[in-house]
Amino acid sequence: MPSTPDVKNELVRIPVPHAGERIAELATILRLAGGLHTISGRIALEAELHTPAIVQRVRKDLAEIYGVRSDAKQMPAASTRPGAPQFVVRVLDGETLARQLGLLDQRRRPIRGLPNRLTTGAPGELAGVWRGAFLARGSVTPPGRSASLEVVCPTNETAMALVGAAGRLGISAKSREIRGQHKVLIRDGEAIGEMLGTMGATAARTEWEELRKARETRNTANRLVNFDDANLRRSAQASVAACARVERALEILGDDIPEHLLYAGELRLSHRDASLDELGARADPVLTKDAVAGRIRRLLAMADKVADERRIPNTEASLPDELDSL
Repeated sequence: MPSTPDVKNELVRIPVPHAGERIAELATILRLAGGLHTISGRIALEAELHTPAIVQRVRKDLAEIYGVRSDAKQMPAASTRPGAPQFVVRVLDGETLARQLGLLDQRRRPIRGLPNRLTTGAPGELAGVWRGAFLARGSVTPPGRSASLEVVCPTNETAMALVGAAGRLGISAKSREIRGQHKVLIRDGEAIGEMLGTMGATAARTEWEELRKARETRNTANRLVNFDDANLRRSAQASVAACARVERALEILGDDIPEHLLYAGELRLSHRDASLDELGARADPVLTKDAVAGRIRRLLAMADKVADERRIPNTEASLPDELDSL
């Protein structure tokens, strides 16, 4: 079953040959996991990350693409809660880098969403955006009733930008504010598999699809079993009801019963669990299902009419109290 660490471990090992895709991934990681701070009059860029492998990937991209030296340190255990980022990557003189990445506008103001050139880029760059978002603040829950792939975003604008990027990739995602956090959610099991594959987590996607199909098969089997049980229960109830009414009909009519209707009633009582098809096959001569049903229906109607004339309980009065309504 693909877990969040498994997916991130697979994504962080993916080689990305195209610079545009690497930049899209890096910019998104720094936007979702980081922030811009002023230190001694200079703009510093920081990003809080979860694993050493992600830290190494970010620092490598900074050095190879932009020639920027970065510092990394592990945060004290006492200052972090379980599941929170454990490492910090910092670029002290980060204004030029922030401008190059599109994280600052022309007036030196931090952007609210994601750089527009990334969310309107080629499919490979859009995949890089989502890969970076997942590495920074993504998580996945297993296939099931509450299966989801989600990304926590710093602002609503960032969430909407991710939703738009997913839409351009042909994958439906939604933005929600949950307990004060802006999240992008993908709930559909098939769409989650597509996004895993689009980001590059092919092994996780294969495992996800196998689990999803196995669960769907199991759910279908359970529905069929429940359906069969319900049919059997209704059939048994119908048989009990029919036999109770036939017994009452014979009591009401006594000897004043046409022979062919009496035969059908006695056939019903002799084989209480048999279906109408089986009753017809047991008759001599053989009768059709409709013929048996018609004779029993006329027998009950005749008995109910006589009961009404005599003002005595009819055939339905003999139904057991615990019998479900049919």
